[in-house]
Amino acid sequence: MACPVCESNHFYVKDPADEFEIYEFEYRDGGMQFTDPQASSRGLEIEKDGKIYCQRCSWHGKKSQVQ
Repeated sequence: MACPVCESNHFYVKDPADEFEIYEFEYRDGGMQFTDPQASSRGLEIEKDGKIYCQRCSWHGKKSQVQ
């Protein structure tokens, strides 16, 4: 899966409780791999319609829009 604009596989999501806190992840081996162990330990799940942001370009949108 990659960004529809720049084809990067590195993204981030904002914490629903604190929009200034972000969690970076990449699509690898068919799944999302968080780079921050805290995100993994929190059990952070991104729903299909959840908003994600590309780390490489200005694209942002729903997880379901990522190819």
